[in-house]
Amino acid sequence: MDGKSTASASSKTPPLLSVAGVTLEYVAPGRTVRATQNVSFDVWEADRFILLGASGCGKSTLLKAVAGFVAPSEGEILLDGRPVNGPGPDRVVVFQEFDQLPPWKTVRENVAFPVRVSGRLGRNEALERADHYLEKVGLSRFAEAYPNALSGGMKQRVAIARALAMEPRVLLMDEPFAALDALTRRKMQEELLALWEDARFTLLFVTHSIEEALIVGNRIALLSPHPGRMRAEINSHEWDLKSGGSTEFQAAASRIHRLLFEEVPGAAESDHD
Repeated sequence: MDGKSTASASSKTPPLLSVAGVTLEYVAPGRTVRATQNVSFDVWEADRFILLGASGCGKSTLLKAVAGFVAPSEGEILLDGRPVNGPGPDRVVVFQEFDQLPPWKTVRENVAFPVRVSGRLGRNEALERADHYLEKVGLSRFAEAYPNALSGGMKQRVAIARALAMEPRVLLMDEPFAALDALTRRKMQEELLALWEDARFTLLFVTHSIEEALIVGNRIALLSPHPGRMRAEINSHEWDLKSGGSTEFQAAASRIHRLLFEEVPGAAESDHD
């Protein structure tokens, strides 16, 4: 990776996705819990934008709000300048749980199915598109296999192929590699970057791993502890992606750690009646 910023550097290009002053809440027994408070950020076309923070900072809830599964109690989310009011095929989510493939469908059928039910393509065209993306993720020879024949990493590659086959405006990934072992996780990160180099899709990616954020992202939003607030944003010119052991990479990791875990005024005021 060359570490250069994408179209986000251009003030002439409007953002593809805009999260403006978004506060998210949910109801728990006897109280209302605030997950995020007044969060704002912009994502440009072909960004690899990371939401990074400790568990409970609201990053996954933010992702669900962008997906249209959760409505903000304050603020708005815009995609292509239009409000997000619910789920849509222009935003596709890959979750952490990779064992969500219908076991009675082959790998090829699993990838083709969402495209078919969306009404975008007929059966033959959907299967052709499935073949295309299975080749991209290196699983062409497993096209006629069933999910029970696949490893965890392979199942997650199928899930990524299935999401990319929808050709969404934004690919949303919620800690997609967290359940994998360390070696498989690193390989999946590399494969995701290779896919991005080929297709230049727009990515919104949630993680609590500083190293993963630096490897996968070109822009990283740091969220404070519960309720999540924007602490800072750092860009790829601040680290060297060529080596996790480089001085720039380690300096960026240390800076992120300080920003995430230093005391945040008012952070304890997370719940309200």
